[in-house]
Amino acid sequence: MKIIGITGGVGAGKSEVLSYIETAYDAVIVKADSLAADLLKPDGKAYIKIKEFMPSGIYEEDGSINNKRMAAILFSDKKYKERVNSVVFPLVKDAISDIIEVVNKECKALLVIEAALLIEEHYDEVCDELWYVYADRDIRADRLRQSRGYTDERIEAVMRSQLSDEEFKEGTDVIINNSGDFEATKISIDKELLRLGVKRWEQ
Repeated sequence: MKIIGITGGVGAGKSEVLSYIETAYDAVIVKADSLAADLLKPDGKAYIKIKEFMPSGIYEEDGSINNKRMAAILFSDKKYKERVNSVVFPLVKDAISDIIEVVNKECKALLVIEAALLIEEHYDEVCDELWYVYADRDIRADRLRQSRGYTDERIEAVMRSQLSDEEFKEGTDVIINNSGDFEATKISIDKELLRLGVKRWEQ
């Protein structure tokens, strides 16, 4: 089984790439954000730990976390963000290690891990390759305006909080250019996976 890590800036089209791989290949897709969300549910391992220091205002009456309130605090306060990350990220990696062990026994051809902080959290330690889904900055901004209704100010703030194109490229092994027609992106994906010995379902 090959293990690929996929990352990229906001609006680059990672979800579209993942959807294609999941449909066209014998692949299991693991999203770090989804694992983190599960860990932050009231019965999750991360929830218990962050409740010791996060402000009570982020919680709903039923004890669940209001994601918007929490995101606002993490975005504005670096100390809280670092403390939450120090709790959540190791637990996410532990969960991914467990998934790798299970999927490997199922004899799948491919496991794809999508994580925003793939490079920073050293996922190269568990992946055969790290891929960077790239799209031109203007194209990403247009996508975010249309699909999420982001303002220019929010787009700028989010992009500024992420790695630069140069840092993404330096920290990954493969660049998938998703700036244009997605059919061209599919060809690039197929080419790279075939290089690794992973074939589409119909091949």
